[in-house]
Amino acid sequence: MTATVPEPEMARILIVDDDVLAAGALATIVAADPGLHVVAVGHSAADVVRLHAELAPDLAVLDIRMGESSGLDAARTILARDPGAPILFLTTFLDDEYIISALALGARGYILKQDHRALIPAIHAVLRGQTVYGLEVTGRLAKVGERPTQDLDAIYGERQITERERAIITEVAAGCNNREIADRLFLSEGTVRNQISLILEKLDLRDRTQLAIHFWQHGGRLPEKG
Repeated sequence: MTATVPEPEMARILIVDDDVLAAGALATIVAADPGLHVVAVGHSAADVVRLHAELAPDLAVLDIRMGESSGLDAARTILARDPGAPILFLTTFLDDEYIISALALGARGYILKQDHRALIPAIHAVLRGQTVYGLEVTGRLAKVGERPTQDLDAIYGERQITERERAIITEVAAGCNNREIADRLFLSEGTVRNQISLILEKLDLRDRTQLAIHFWQHGGRLPEKG
């Protein structure tokens, strides 16, 4: 695709979907936001890998299923080369294996195409450093958590996870960034950052995405609102 040069402050977005019409519609929606610029549109996993290497976008928005390969395969290749690359999956498939695989890879989010109004807020949230789950995805993660391999309280007890650390973990699992966690728990951002590093060390986890997955897989629950 041929695109105009974005303004310096605009975030550069790569969109890849094997459905040409869907990809075009997504590009139109994203391009309508004054803070976002669509640098390219692709239609295969090979396109993802090539375009990402060529253009170094601020965010790649990928479909999960794309012909013989998949968005997961493409993300795996991209993240092996650039572990910090932000990737947001946008798909029609509400599948436990896809969700867990996407987050375990290090994707920054997983939302459904059916909820098209969530796309732009999700993109901006990921660009701010948050991890984003659609409402339906959060529900699936909760159901995965109904089948824990070990009780979360037992794990936290064994690993000496404090009450404050448990509260921080819960906020991470809810998709909050460090600033939001600091505001909610009346802490400084530096304290939150240091606490998360300590939690990851205690639980032998690599990053906050793995921390969120660990929470859901072992029966974690978000507190009731209200």
